[in-house]
Amino acid sequence: MPPNGHALLSASSSDRWLHCPPSARLCESYADKGSDYAAEGTDAHALCEYKLRKALGMQAEAPTENLTWFNQEMDDCATGYAAYILELVAAAKETCADPVVLIEQRVDFSRWVEQGFGTSDAILIADGTMHVIDYKHGLGVLVSAEDNPQMKCYGLGALELFDDIYDIDTVAMTIYQPRRQNISTFTLSKEELYRWADEVLKPTAQLAFAGDGNFLCGEWCGFCKAKNDCRARAEANLELARYDFKLPPLLTDEDIEDILSRVDDLVAWASDIKEYALQQAVSGKEWHGWKLVEGRSNRRYTNEAAVTQAVKEAGFDPFEHKLLGITAMQKMLGKARFDELLTAYIEKPQGKPTLVPESDKRPAMNTAKNDFMEDFDNE
Repeated sequence: MPPNGHALLSASSSDRWLHCPPSARLCESYADKGSDYAAEGTDAHALCEYKLRKALGMQAEAPTENLTWFNQEMDDCATGYAAYILELVAAAKETCADPVVLIEQRVDFSRWVEQGFGTSDAILIADGTMHVIDYKHGLGVLVSAEDNPQMKCYGLGALELFDDIYDIDTVAMTIYQPRRQNISTFTLSKEELYRWADEVLKPTAQLAFAGDGNFLCGEWCGFCKAKNDCRARAEANLELARYDFKLPPLLTDEDIEDILSRVDDLVAWASDIKEYALQQAVSGKEWHGWKLVEGRSNRRYTNEAAVTQAVKEAGFDPFEHKLLGITAMQKMLGKARFDELLTAYIEKPQGKPTLVPESDKRPAMNTAKNDFMEDFDNE
């Protein structure tokens, strides 16, 4: 396999094929179309690599002029990423005289996964502990390092390279996701990581490589190339039809709890089907009972400069003036000046109530019932 090729069982897709082994071979028949989000992420990673190399005193050529998606936010994110790793290095130097930092390091975990390889954004090795850091530029999905299979695969690949060279006891795996204000770290002993690799990763990877195992639907379907056509996913979601779309008062508590556990997947699946059908129709496919029409659109200026000039010459002000939003204001003033001037005028209202699984880490809200019971208990 070429160095820059895509592995069938990649670390980045491991959450999917570990849950649904046959999906790996199923996805082989679909072209990798790419996306603007992926292209933006690639640019962000290139900038992060440059910033980190410069911060560590290494020679590096600025990639900015070749980055299609470069903007100030991306620059700030990359600067923060480099600063975070420098903090890890500084902390490591308190107990280790010469910690080692490797950037964009190719790792190979094929001892457990056929043709398994990937690239770790940064690896820091100090006495006893190896840090594996992965940068995520995405804004839509919050990524946790907790028991994250991609990070564990990278950790295994790093151990393959360095376990015989350095005295490593612990592997700390970190997701750095600045646009979600998310720095998540999960730590395992070397022995625990090897045990997972032998007992879970290797046997499941063997099933996936052979195209065997059972289809299983879940949140990991979101990035599956076959998600629109997958019959197993359709059947799993259509199981909810047994409730005959009854109104909530006609369902038992158990029925509603069952539906709640799967309703997000159902909504995502339905949206994927609609988007797939639309794109097929745009490409020329005719769906019986459906037709392609032009949606609503809003008027827009073809030349804003000309509009501005024409309106000013007519004696009017073509611009509306409004207060900058909090994020834009903080960026303009700088954090210290912003805090000094405006802290007294900033509030964070209580968020809208949202029903989430018990596994969610946010604290539970007090309900009216809870407040009443607390008042009753205090009497």
